Amino acid sequence: MPNLRVFLISAALGAVSLPAGQAIAEAPSSVRDGQHDFDWEIGTWTTKVRVLRNPLSGKPPEWAEYEGTSVVRPLMEGRWNLVELSVSGPSGKIEGGSFRLYNPQSRQWSLNYAGLRNGMLTAPVFGSFDGRGRGVFVGQDNLDGRTILVRFVIVQKSKTEASFEQSFSADGGVTWETNWFATDTRR
Repeated sequence: MPNLRVFLISAALGAVSLPAGQAIAEAPSSVRDGQHDFDWEIGTWTTKVRVLRNPLSGKPPEWAEYEGTSVVRPLMEGRWNLVELSVSGPSGKIEGGSFRLYNPQSRQWSLNYAGLRNGMLTAPVFGSFDGRGRGVFVGQDNLDGRTILVRFVIVQKSKTEASFEQSFSADGGVTWETNWFATDTRR
């Protein structure tokens, strides 16, 4: 066992002492750093939301409409941000927050949402922006006991308008059903 310990320590020290170019290959310069992809969204927005109340049910769609505000705040020099959502309509209120975290190694964001109603985090979605104002984020979650894929698309239409669309897939991404539309207008 002592020989194994010496070997592991030597291997670790050897890896640390390698020149940087040999230890870790640098990312190609064509790969963008998306750390500031959400900077355009910082501030207060008027939000109009349409939510499909019966997603992936096979039944005729039942939509609910809401209106309110979305406030986006930067954290940790823009590598994180927090979205506070508060909307209401004839069907009630939706209040919650999204915590977005940037991973500099993968150059991707994780979007993590929790509603005030149950206080539970949903499974995160992961992705990035394309450099032209469109971000696509995908993850896996559960709906009514079955595993589904979740896709969240964010489009910066202008400096004062953005759209958000969430879709679910029960067939591994072959088909998608949109269940959340939001349009934000800067205040």
